[in-house]
Amino acid sequence: MPSRDFQIDDVPIRDEVIRLGQFLKLANLIDSGAEAKGVIADGLVSVNGEIEVRRGRQLHTGDVVSIGAASARVMGPLPS
Repeated sequence: MPSRDFQIDDVPIRDEVIRLGQFLKLANLIDSGAEAKGVIADGLVSVNGEIEVRRGRQLHTGDVVSIGAASARVMGPLPS
């Protein structure tokens, strides 16, 4: 069976932390805040491999958020 590459997109944030619902939109994993609420409530989102149902969960640099096969990693603020 051929191996599939698992790609994680790195997404920089402006501050030290970001809420899960906001990050889903920023990382283009979902289209709207309403969609974020639904996919999180339905248990379709994981953070660092564990299902997360709190939309306000604080994410920090290095956290990996996944919905299905799509994943994004929180990257800390870029130096100015």
